[in-house]
Parts: sequence; structure tokens; C-alpha cells
Amino acid sequence: MPKLERPRRARRALTGLKAADLRVRPLARAETIPSAWYTDPCFHDLDRDAVFAATWQHVADVQQLAHPGDHVLADVAGEPIIVVRGSDGELRAFYNVCRHRGGPLALKDGNADMLICKYHGWTYRLDGMLRGVPHFNLVELFDKRDYGLTRVELGLWEGLVFVSLCERPKPLEIHVSGIRERIAPTHVGGLTFARRVEYDVHANWKVYVDNYLEGYHIPYVHPELLHLYSDYESYRTEVSDWYSVQVGPLQVERNVYTAGGGEALYYHVFPNLMLNVVPGRLQSNVVVPVAPDRCKVIFRYYYDDVTSAAARERIEADVTFSDTVQREDAEICERVQRGLGSRAYDKGRFSVRFEEGVYHFQKLLKNAYRTWLKR
Repeated sequence: MPKLERPRRARRALTGLKAADLRVRPLARAETIPSAWYTDPCFHDLDRDAVFAATWQHVADVQQLAHPGDHVLADVAGEPIIVVRGSDGELRAFYNVCRHRGGPLALKDGNADMLICKYHGWTYRLDGMLRGVPHFNLVELFDKRDYGLTRVELGLWEGLVFVSLCERPKPLEIHVSGIRERIAPTHVGGLTFARRVEYDVHANWKVYVDNYLEGYHIPYVHPELLHLYSDYESYRTEVSDWYSVQVGPLQVERNVYTAGGGEALYYHVFPNLMLNVVPGRLQSNVVVPVAPDRCKVIFRYYYDDVTSAAARERIEADVTFSDTVQREDAEICERVQRGLGSRAYDKGRFSVRFEEGVYHFQKLLKNAYRTWLKR
């Protein structure tokens, strides 16, 4: 696997990483991360290398890859990735990059018997081995066995597919340990995919994550959400090594998620995956950095029932309601991004009651930066 080198602009971010900013203080005395970490283009490149290239990234689910030849494309840390189901039934991930001159093997999700470069027609088996090389009979000292596709580490959890650009990543299960048991009896792997929705948000990806991680803003940005919870004051955050979860008790009536009560569990798995779980339903969100002041958010909806008339009605109500909330979040995130770029702002403080999740995320971010500095 190619060695992960520091991008030139990411190296320049070294000048913006101050020891004082990387220090972790107790929540009650801590400051938020500097505004430059959201606005300076150098940090956009740093995040790709220090955060996204160094963590497990959710890219698909096994329902999309049910048959041999099924393949899904993804962008991970700015790298083109393809995940494919082999003829032997195995799932594999590769860089979507031909070993000839860098052409793409696929342009969109689909199914194929072979992976054929769309530039010069080099042909690869579904296991990544090079098979066909047009017009190469005069080339000397060339062995097709030396030019197979470059593998990417792949992991599965509850039917969700993850990849890692690390050569030897820590097991995926470490990062999600305890979630499966906590959300029972909802079984994520037994839910059925129903809908995918994408949003373009004109804000840094960290702004979006910060916003997700606290209920502090709910009365001011999403007053309609207050009707879902039986007791907003009991809304709480719990943290683990690699994730945090916000817990909100649901109203028995007047909510679009479930016919009964129970709890809404909003998981954030570092750095950019959200798992929103209510009884019988999962909504996953993946936040993909696009530019220093832009990100894409990919929503996927899964349900225990997607066929009955009542289920279809529930799904439409759920997606419509979530769309309203997401557009409110996108608007406030865009305004926060502008505020972070103001000369009037650099750092703030945390609400101990409501912003422990934001503090936890920013602590893990600082740790990722420190680890990157040691390379």
C-alpha cells in the first residue's frame, strides 16, 4: 500500500498548530478549538490526512453489494475508492485507480463482471488482479502480477461497510464497542434500506459535527423538536472512547418516529459518522469534507418495515420531518461559519450541561492532530 505522505498544504498547517491549542483541559475550564481550524484552507488538507485517512469511514451497506460484481464508489480523504463483491462472494475495497496511468475503473455504482479502466481499457478481475492489457505486447520486463489494484482495508459492522486507508488499522469493533448492545432490541443489521438523501452545507465539516453533538440549540433552532421529547431537561450525553451518544426520551404520542415511546439515541462515531436510532429505525449520516467552508452530508434511512401502507406513511413523515430539521441545521451552520471567520471571534467556552459531546469530539480531534505530528 502506498505510504501516506503529508500533503504540502497540510505540512503548512504545522505553523498553525500551537501547543497551547492542542492541550486538553477539564470540560469546565476548557476553551473551544481556534476559529482557524474551521476557516484556514491548510486545516482542510490537514483533516484529510490526520483525521479521515487515519480512521474507519462508512461508505456503503451490504444491501448495495448483494451480488457478485456489485460495486459502490466513495470518496475517502479525497481518495477515490471502490468496494466490490467478488465472484467468490468476498467483499474487497480498492483505490478506484488504474495502475497504468491513473484512470478510473468505474464512474458510478453498478455491476460488472470485470473492472475495466475507462481510460485505456486495462481489465482487472473482481479480486483486483490484472488480467487484460491492450496493445502491450512490445513492452519489456512487464509482469501483470506486479500491477494488481491497490487494496484498501475493509470492515463490516451490523451490515454497514467501512474502509480505512491505514495500513494496519485498529479493529473496527473497538470504535463501535457497546453500541449493538445498547440499541437492542433494534437490530441494525436486520433493517431494510429505504432512502438516501444528500445535502450540501456551506460550512466546514467540523461546524456540522459540533452542531450535531449538542441539544443546547434545540429550543432556538428546532423548537418543533421539543414536542418529540417527554422531558427536554432529561436530555443527556454519554461518552465512550471513540463515540458519544445523546439520549432523548421520546413522547408516547406526537412523534413521527415510533408509535410508542422509548429513547432516541444519537450516536456520533469519530470523526464523521452519526447513527440516529429509535425503535425500528436507523438514520445514518456521513459528513464528507468538500472544501474549507463546505461539506456534504449523506443521509441513509433504514426501517424494520418498508412495505406496509402504515410503514410507507411513517417513512414519508420521518423523511419530511428530518428534511425540515436538516435545512434548519444547514442554515445555522452556514451562519456560524461566517461568524467563525469574523475578526471578532477566535475561541469560546463549553456548556458543561449540554456540550460535553462537542468537547469530546474536539478532544479526539486534538489527539488526531498530535498523532499526525509524531509521524
